[in-house]
Amino acid sequence: MKKEFIFAGFGGQGMLLIGKFLAMACMLDGKHVSWLPSYGPEMRGGTANCSVIVSDDPVASPLVDMADVVVAMNRPSLDKFEAHVKPGGVLVINSSLIDRKAERTDIKVVYCDANRIAESVGNPKGANVAILGALLQKAPVVDDEKMSEAIRIELGERKAKFLPGNMKALQAGKEDAAKLSIQNRYDRKTVPVFLTEIIFAHFPCANNISQQHRVTRFGELHKYNYYYFM
Repeated sequence: MKKEFIFAGFGGQGMLLIGKFLAMACMLDGKHVSWLPSYGPEMRGGTANCSVIVSDDPVASPLVDMADVVVAMNRPSLDKFEAHVKPGGVLVINSSLIDRKAERTDIKVVYCDANRIAESVGNPKGANVAILGALLQKAPVVDDEKMSEAIRIELGERKAKFLPGNMKALQAGKEDAAKLSIQNRYDRKTVPVFLTEIIFAHFPCANNISQQHRVTRFGELHKYNYYYFM
């Protein structure tokens, strides 16, 4: 088993930190891991991303070009790294800050309202951990026990007071991601308008359903924070 991840966002959004969380959790699970950060020139507000590799075998190089999973926390990160998801891979998008949909049709996409989720559990700075929870729900790679231990280790004693808030954000992210059943991923209730047009173009027999009805059904989606397409 070998999985490659890219976490990308602005400096200060905590992408490097959740990359560390994942790497540590998988290391505690007995896997070989690597974590490679990349910084922009600014400490905060500039670009910041990291790559994580999790493998059953020793990692020969920490460099990741095409990832199994990409997490995009802001629009520039999505624009840059959408092309770096392997076909059939997973793209996790922070829909709180990103105002466009994914363009690719050969990958799985999770839209996560990470900032809102974090605020809902009283941890407004925990959007990064909420989106990590979404990742673990839709692309599981390590169990909750190892992740909890990893977060505790990475925070250390000095920041131990932040552990409960981070765990709440992680669990809330997982729970919200689980709201949309994978088995319903092709149901027109769970497919946005631009994808329904593709589906209806290829399946003319479905065209007896009015456009207004399709849009009405899509409107029901907004009560969810995640849309998951395969």
